[in-house]
Amino acid sequence: QVQLVESGGGLVQAGGSLRLSCAASRIIFSINNMDWYRQAPGNPRELVARITRDGSTNYSDSVKGRFTVSRDNANNTVYLQMNRLKPEDTATYYCHTDRVQARGVGVRYDVWGQGTQVTVSS
Repeated sequence: QVQLVESGGGLVQAGGSLRLSCAASRIIFSINNMDWYRQAPGNPRELVARITRDGSTNYSDSVKGRFTVSRDNANNTVYLQMNRLKPEDTATYYCHTDRVQARGVGVRYDVWGQGTQVTVSS
């Protein structure tokens, strides 16, 4: 199995910053798009940011200008820098890729991390 492991969540005051990381658990030959989703209690999971394999990015309107997604292809890691956090950013944040090719497992589609909690206090 290929696992995506998130880290960096926590409790922060409104206006503060956090940086989330997501790393693959195996040696990766290639990863396609890498995404950050979030889900607050009672709400559907929503796409927050996406970075393609060639580095193109897009963001939801709610985080545009405050969040920055980046990736380190050499280390198969994706980051989400979150600035000027608001209480409404409180959610569990999930890393996702639509396609990954890894040593020992071949190609896998639609792979999710276990999530990391972000809580923003007012």
